[in-house]
Amino acid sequence: MIALVLALGSSLAYGAADFLGGLGARKAHVLRTVMWAAPASLVVELVLWPVLGASFTAASLGWGAASGVASAGAFLLLYRTLAIGPMNVLSPVTALVSALLPVAVGLAQGERLGAAGLVGLPLALGAVVLVSAGPGVRSSRPSRKALVLAFGAGAAIALQLVCLHQAPGDSGVAPLIAGRAVASALTLAAAGLLRRRLGDERPAYALSVAAGALDSIANLLFLLASRSGDLAVVAVIVALYPAGTVLLARRVLGERLQRGQLLGLGAAAVAVVLLALA
Repeated sequence: MIALVLALGSSLAYGAADFLGGLGARKAHVLRTVMWAAPASLVVELVLWPVLGASFTAASLGWGAASGVASAGAFLLLYRTLAIGPMNVLSPVTALVSALLPVAVGLAQGERLGAAGLVGLPLALGAVVLVSAGPGVRSSRPSRKALVLAFGAGAAIALQLVCLHQAPGDSGVAPLIAGRAVASALTLAAAGLLRRRLGDERPAYALSVAAGALDSIANLLFLLASRSGDLAVVAVIVALYPAGTVLLARRVLGERLQRGQLLGLGAAAVAVVLLALA
């Protein structure tokens, strides 16, 4: 039960972080947004260090650093994806892709899915098709570039989660600190190399910092959940985060869902629930 609550909290934090990050990246180059989000995320982890403790072993640092590389890619791809939009289509696509790899890793490590899980996996794939290409207004359909970015973001998120899960269970927040330090360094280095291409537009600083802080909290809750529950189950519960993103997009941006997309989102929700029950 504790793992379920933590996973749901992680899901809500990810959904809000994605919305704020995508919104902050709309008026400026995505790197300018991530330059603020990644360090803000690191600051949150450092603040939590005295409270939750940290064991900086070779394993915790190694897996943490690997998660940081994946996190940097996830930040860039995801915020760029959501900046292109529409959020209410691309966010669920990214979530479903991000759930598949952790489920596969969990099963490979001995976790087992029952009949509900065997139904949930193909249903999730069908939901991706419906959400991505459902009938409706042309402006509600994502471009091919946006879909590629969404799939890439999902894969990067999945790698990040798997690497965090592989870190020793008694390492505290050490993997998170290592990961955020690496992600921040990579982001700032990329921004320095590409500074002439970033343009003069300034990002929404408050949104960027808030997105980074929420993403850090989401990672922490996921780490705690995966340490007390099965990775396959926790990962798909966390994959519910598009619900928060979609609701915020509808409320703040007025994005609308077509009938086919609504069906796809409903199928995605059912698939995630089935996988969680498994």
